[in-house]
Amino acid sequence: MSLYRNFLSVGGLTLVSRIAGFVRDALMAAVLGTGPAADAFFAAFRFPNLFRRLFAEGAFNTAFVPMFSGALERSGPDAALDLASRIIAWLLAALVVVTILAEIFMPQLMLAFVPGFVDDKEKFELTVLLTRIMFPYLACMSLMAAYGAILNSLGRFFAAAFAPVILNLVNIAAMIPLVTFWVQDPAGSAIWVSVATMTGGLAQLWLVWSAIRRADFVPEFRLPRLDPEVRRFWMLAIPAILTGGITQINIFVGTIIASGADNAIAILNYADRLYQLPLGIIGIAIGTVLLPELSRHLKGGRDSEARATQDQSLLAAMLLSMPAAMALIALAEPIVRVLFERGAFDALATTQTAQALIAFATGLPAYVLIRVLQPGYFAREDTVTPTIFAGISVVANIGLSLLLFPSLVHVGIAIATSASAWLNAALLALFLARRGHFRLSAAEWGKHGLIILVSAVMGGALYLLAQRGAPYFAADAPLWQQAGLLAVLVGFGMVVYFTLVHVSGAQPLGLLLRRLRRRG
Repeated sequence: MSLYRNFLSVGGLTLVSRIAGFVRDALMAAVLGTGPAADAFFAAFRFPNLFRRLFAEGAFNTAFVPMFSGALERSGPDAALDLASRIIAWLLAALVVVTILAEIFMPQLMLAFVPGFVDDKEKFELTVLLTRIMFPYLACMSLMAAYGAILNSLGRFFAAAFAPVILNLVNIAAMIPLVTFWVQDPAGSAIWVSVATMTGGLAQLWLVWSAIRRADFVPEFRLPRLDPEVRRFWMLAIPAILTGGITQINIFVGTIIASGADNAIAILNYADRLYQLPLGIIGIAIGTVLLPELSRHLKGGRDSEARATQDQSLLAAMLLSMPAAMALIALAEPIVRVLFERGAFDALATTQTAQALIAFATGLPAYVLIRVLQPGYFAREDTVTPTIFAGISVVANIGLSLLLFPSLVHVGIAIATSASAWLNAALLALFLARRGHFRLSAAEWGKHGLIILVSAVMGGALYLLAQRGAPYFAADAPLWQQAGLLAVLVGFGMVVYFTLVHVSGAQPLGLLLRRLRRRG
C-alpha cells in the first residue's frame, strides 16, 4: 500500500472511532453534564491516561518501533519477535509495580493531582474511587500499544486503529440505560461508566492480541533480563519516557490549575474531545504510518525516499489540518450545541465549551505538525532533542496557564496549550532543517501558503453563513434542524475548500487521487 493509502486506512478507522466517541460524549454530557460528578470522572479517567502515555506511547512509539523495524529489515522476523518479547517483559513488570502502588496510595496521589477538590469531601472521595476502578485501564492500554506497535511495524494497521471503537461502543451500551429508563444520581452514573470504561479496555486488549496471534507474532511472556539490546532500548526509551513525562507534567499542572475552578475540568475535556477528532484522523494516522516507514527507509540507507516520505506527510498534514482548524473556529458554538446541549449540559456549558474549543483549534495544525516532525528524530534514534523541546514548551505552557487562568479561567489554559504546541513545532522544524533533514523548495512553500489562504477564505465563509443561520441554531430549535444545517455547512465548506485547493494549484485533486490509488 502507498503512504497515502495507509494514511487513509488508519485515518478512516480513527474517524469511525471518533464518531462513536462523539455519540459516547453526547450521552455522557446528558448523564453527567459539567457538574461535580463530571469533574470527578474526567479527572479520574485522565490519571491512568497520563501514565499510559508515559509508559506506552513514550517508549513504544518512539524507541521500540525503530529498533523493531531495524531488526525486521536486517535480521528477519524471528530476531524481531525475540527482541519484542524481551522488551515487553520490562513493560509488563513496570505496569504491575505502578498499578499496585497507585491502588494503595490513590488518596495521596489525588491530593497532588486535584488539590482543588479537597474542600469538597464527596467530590474528592468520588474521584479516588473512580480512579481506583479505572487505573488498571493503564495496563490494558499499555499492552495494547505495545502489540499495536508490532502490528504497525508489520504493516498491519487495522486492529490497533479499530480498537478504540470497541471502548466507545462498550461505553455507549452502558450509558443508554442511564438516559432512557434507568435514572441514577450523577455519582452512581459516574461509577457505572467507570466500570464500563475498564471493561472496554479489556475488550480493546483482546482485539489487538487476537490480531497479533493471527499474525503468528505473539511475544513470549518471560522474566525481564538485561542484555545489550535491552540496554540500548532503555538508552533510547528513557529520553522518550522523559518526553512523555514532560508532556504529562503539562497535563498534570493543567489539571491542578483547572481544579481550582468549578466545572473547568469537564469543560476542557469536552472541548478537547472535539479538536481531538481531526487530530486523531490526521495527526495520529500520519504519525502511526510515518515512523515505521521512515525507520525502514533510513535503516535501508534510502535517504532520498525518507525525505520524500516526510515531505508528503507534511503536505497531507497541512492540507487537512488547516481547514479543520478554521472550521472548528468558525462553527464552534453550533458544533457544541448540536453534539452536547441536552440533559445536564445547558446553554452556559455550550458557550464555555465553545470558547475553549476555539482556543484549542488555533493550535490544531501545530499538534499535527509535531506528529509529522518528531518521527524525523525518532527514526534516527534521537530521542533526546525532542525531549528538550518538549520541556521548553511545557515550561511555556505552565507559565502562560498560570498567567492567564485568573482572568480567562478554562480558556486561558486552552490558549496556553495551543501557544506551547506552536513553540514545540517551530523548534522541531528549525533543528531538523539545521541538520539537513528538512528542506522545502520555494514551490512547496508556495503550496503551504495557498493552503493557509484557502482555509482562511473557507473559514470566513462558514462564519458568515453560521451568523446568518443563527436563529436556526437557537437553543430551542429542533435538534434535527440544527444538525441538518450544521451538516449542510460542513459539506459546503468541504466543497469550497477542495475546489479552491484544486483551482489554486496547491493540491490538484487528480494527483491526490492517483496517490491514494497507488499500492506501492
